[in-house]
Amino acid sequence: MIWTVKRALQTLLCAVCLFSASLIAAAQGKEKPIVKPMAGPRATILRSTPLYVAPDTSSQKVDRVQEGREMVIAESSGPWVRVFANTDQEEVDERDAPLYGRDTIAPPVSGWMQARGVVRDTTEAGDEVLMGEAASLEILAEDARGPRNAGQTARLLYRRVVEFYPNSPLAPEAAWRAADIRWQFEKADAARLPSSKERDPYLREQLFEDELKKVIRNWPHSKQADMAAFEMIDNKLCGDWNGQEKCPEKESEVFEKFAQEHPDGPRTAQALYQATFRLAVLGDMFATDSNDKKSEAARARAKELAGRLKDKFPTSDYTARAAALVYKFDQGLAVYGSDPE
Repeated sequence: MIWTVKRALQTLLCAVCLFSASLIAAAQGKEKPIVKPMAGPRATILRSTPLYVAPDTSSQKVDRVQEGREMVIAESSGPWVRVFANTDQEEVDERDAPLYGRDTIAPPVSGWMQARGVVRDTTEAGDEVLMGEAASLEILAEDARGPRNAGQTARLLYRRVVEFYPNSPLAPEAAWRAADIRWQFEKADAARLPSSKERDPYLREQLFEDELKKVIRNWPHSKQADMAAFEMIDNKLCGDWNGQEKCPEKESEVFEKFAQEHPDGPRTAQALYQATFRLAVLGDMFATDSNDKKSEAARARAKELAGRLKDKFPTSDYTARAAALVYKFDQGLAVYGSDPE
């Protein structure tokens, strides 16, 4: 009996403490967390759009939702929709992520916006609309007069194509382009680091490969998978050769191996040319060191690859460039370094 009364008193005391704590929190004015809707159509928007507390432009503005950001539509009211805008947080492996260039993570927000320009995951031909807008922005990103952050916005829209329309025939290309844009941004940022000049790849900041690996895993044997595999070679290359034979020798093997594993891919001719170029460089390096035997072997291998390019890709620019390399070293002209007088 005593134990029962004691237990009841303890329970009552805990309840009083929890109630008191909630009153204190309320008194301190803590904001309620934004609650994500349990379900609803996913969507994005094709323009930077203000978010309001109520479906009325005279109501208080909450924030702005940028083009390409993922949203969940909670309800509609005439030309208005109430949305929950997600964070668009990137997948980041701290071991692989560069020190600079990480996408700014937008906090989740909720409110009302005008529905003009909203593309839902149920919108007819929505995949084409998002793909087209992303492609246009990607082109504008290469123009110095283009809108700021056009590249990052294009990347978000490509991601929306994959997420909203995973069965679309455009999904493989969208996934590849989204991964490629991120890779190019991180590559440019990593190039600014002092470690970018390190000869050995393991001494440099490694670029984040997971998105490219997903393209290969989800669409194996596709042209997008081939391009993703080629792009990841960047993580295997030397930063600066420093006149050492080891770098072009190893890199020529990497490119030649890629060409063997992807004999008919969209990057095969490029890989064969890169291998040919490095073998031509090796020929010059070994000649400078008076190692004529190795120099002749490297140049003979370069000619062999140039011949393979001519047979398989006769109209490619890479074939013509390889032919120019062969002509130069046959004429005694330097491919790497200065011409002998």
